[in-house]
Amino acid sequence: MRSMLRLVQFFALGTWVGAILYFSLVVAPGALRSFPHPDQASAFIAYSIGRLHADGIVLGIVYLVATMLAALGSAASICVELMVILSAISQYLVVARMETLRLEMGSVLATPPENPMRAAFERLHDASVWLEVVVLIAGIAALYLTARDSSTEKPADFPA
Repeated sequence: MRSMLRLVQFFALGTWVGAILYFSLVVAPGALRSFPHPDQASAFIAYSIGRLHADGIVLGIVYLVATMLAALGSAASICVELMVILSAISQYLVVARMETLRLEMGSVLATPPENPMRAAFERLHDASVWLEVVVLIAGIAALYLTARDSSTEKPADFPA
C-alpha cells in the first residue's frame, strides 16, 4: 500500500511540474508564434494557465491526501501546500484581474503603455510569472524531497 501511495505522490507531482514546464517552454511561446494576432494568443494562454492552475490544485490535493494516508508528512508536503496556495492566488486573484483588464482594454497591445489599465495589466503579468516560477521551484524541491524520503526507506527483503 505504501508503494502505491508513493506512486500516486510521484505521479501527481511529476505531472504538475511537467505541465508547468510544458506550458512555459512550449504552449505560451508556441501560442505567441502561431496565432495571427497577439490578443488571440493571449486569450489562449489565459485559458491554458487557468487549466494548468485548476489541474495543479487538484494534483496538489491528490499528493497531500496520499501523503496523509501514508503518514508521510514532510518538507515535501509543505512545498506542495505552497504550490497549491500560490496557484490558487495566481488563478483566482492575479489572472482573474488580468482577464478583466484584458476585456476592458479590448487589446492589450493596442492600449498605450502609459494607460493605467495597461500598466496594471503588466504589473499583474509580472506577478503571475513570478508566482509560477516559485510554484515550479517548490515543485522541483518537492520532487527532490519526495525522492530523497523514498530512498531512505529500508528496501523490502526478496526471497532468494
